Amino acid sequence: MHIHPLITDSAALADLCARLATADYVCVDTEFMRENSYYPELCLIQIADDKEAAAVDPMAPGIDLKPLLDLLVENEDVLKVFHAGGQDLEIVYNLTGKTPHPLFDTQVAAMALGQGEQVGYSNLVDAYLGITVDKGARFTDWSRRPLDSRQLDYAIADVTHLSKIFPKMLNRLRKTGRGDWLDEEMERIGNPSNYFNDPDLAWQRIRINSRKPEVLGRLKALARWREHEAQGKDLPRGRIVKDETIADLAGNPPKKQADLAKVRGLSATWAGNDIGGRLMAALADATPLPASEMPARDERGPSLGKEGALVADLLKLLLKIRARDINVAARLLARSDELEALAAGQRDKLPILQGWRYEEFGRDALALVEGRMAFSVGGGKLKMTLTETAE
Repeated sequence: MHIHPLITDSAALADLCARLATADYVCVDTEFMRENSYYPELCLIQIADDKEAAAVDPMAPGIDLKPLLDLLVENEDVLKVFHAGGQDLEIVYNLTGKTPHPLFDTQVAAMALGQGEQVGYSNLVDAYLGITVDKGARFTDWSRRPLDSRQLDYAIADVTHLSKIFPKMLNRLRKTGRGDWLDEEMERIGNPSNYFNDPDLAWQRIRINSRKPEVLGRLKALARWREHEAQGKDLPRGRIVKDETIADLAGNPPKKQADLAKVRGLSATWAGNDIGGRLMAALADATPLPASEMPARDERGPSLGKEGALVADLLKLLLKIRARDINVAARLLARSDELEALAAGQRDKLPILQGWRYEEFGRDALALVEGRMAFSVGGGKLKMTLTETAE
């Protein structure tokens, strides 16, 4: 494979992307920093097909990333391969408002192949290529320039290894017939709505005990205000105000700005500065949360009851057995909340009762809940046995 020198100019990048636009797939990775910013700071992009690989410096003066971004989000003929690519997709979304498509995530594929629920990249490289990844540059400051050869070698290896692993994984998936299982997961991961930070929904990430509409209305207003402040200053949310302080202010709002000096978690200077004034304005504009936005009560636990909780435990045991029998990560088959919902009587809109999940697990789970399946021990192994023919 040909490894290009670090690409720092638009012409070289455009030439590379013109060639990669005809590839069957490209492997993509990014290096970024986000400890001190709201938005992840993109510091390096690595990309490879089966013939060539390059690292691209997005911080190079005057470089035009459009050919690369177009390849990722506009070219439907090239498959984009990532490993645990959620944060990479977030970066692309922030730059384009779109996510790469079509998409393949090797961490999810490993789940379908029974290689664990969150297999790390280094473990994947070791399993498929027998190579130990050098982690020496893992915690480097990717924003500092110049990047040395060790950093670049470390970064480019992420995609050169992946370009060799992907065909091997694809071949295994074809042999197992599980390739179709991944389509739904890839569409879910690649859904652009996952990466859009809506300030009006930011309050939903903050833990608060109250369900009073006026308290939740203030929480929504304060969380929205903090989101705008963090975006405008490009600072992490917690650098503006921490979650627990937002919750305290929503439950016990100050009557005047001078009272902010007494709020734990805020600087005393907020009692008279502009940011404190904007916080107070957000509180003044807050209205009670409408009934249509009230969070649903978590009725799952109480509605299960003691017997239902036992059924949920049996479903979890069934999941372990089924995942073992077909050699797939249990997390890919079902989540705990779905099992508890099934045990509580829910049947509509459960992924385990749809598509391939129903065929591989949901049918048996339903039979267990409805009393048509039992557990037995044979040959030292716990097994599941239908007590009557399922419809």
